[in-house]
Amino acid sequence: MGLFTLLRGSAKPTRPAPSPTSPHSPTARSSPTPTSTAVDGGYLQDLSLAKLTGAWVLDPTHSTVGFAARHALVTRVRGTFSEFSGIFHLDPEHLDECSAEVIVQMASVDTRVAQRDEHLRSADFFDTERYPEMVFRSTAVRQREAERYRMTGDLTIRGHSHPVDIDLVYSGSVVDSFGVERIGLDGIAYVNRGDWGLTWNANLETGGMLVSEKIKLEFDISAIRVA
Repeated sequence: MGLFTLLRGSAKPTRPAPSPTSPHSPTARSSPTPTSTAVDGGYLQDLSLAKLTGAWVLDPTHSTVGFAARHALVTRVRGTFSEFSGIFHLDPEHLDECSAEVIVQMASVDTRVAQRDEHLRSADFFDTERYPEMVFRSTAVRQREAERYRMTGDLTIRGHSHPVDIDLVYSGSVVDSFGVERIGLDGIAYVNRGDWGLTWNANLETGGMLVSEKIKLEFDISAIRVA
């Protein structure tokens, strides 16, 4: 059962049929069905998922935007960005009204190797002095299966914009111990970096190229309700 199906209220917790002697039989006084429950870590998880429509902002202190590239054919190099922002609008009754915008500051790239990070900031790759931001703006959202969605949008890097599909998994909603309502999403997309002018490479003596053309984009998102 998918998130937006749950939001429409078509899925509710089920109980076994009561026996005639059960305290939950029609002759016994019934109790309201709970819509939330305490979970580990002092969080209160929403079981009804009935009111997620609205605006949400990305929480950068509890989210990750990153990438992975094959290096020298035999291993992967991973990196993240430490500065980014985003806003999302959810409308479970009308998927065509859902939208997202994420802006990443490219100079904040971090691969844990300072020399490599400087190379990525240079004109060989991101050219951050001329193109400081990477921007994603959604154009469509559709459900693929239970709790899984595909968000299509335009990704802009170095002044080039191309459509990208991001596969998303909804991981739940909670009200945290500070009273903040949150939702979680995990996302993955695959792109060919050459489409955005990221063409630098080097030949290997044994054949092949130093850096893969195919790049995996990774998103681990915690978003906070603002409206």
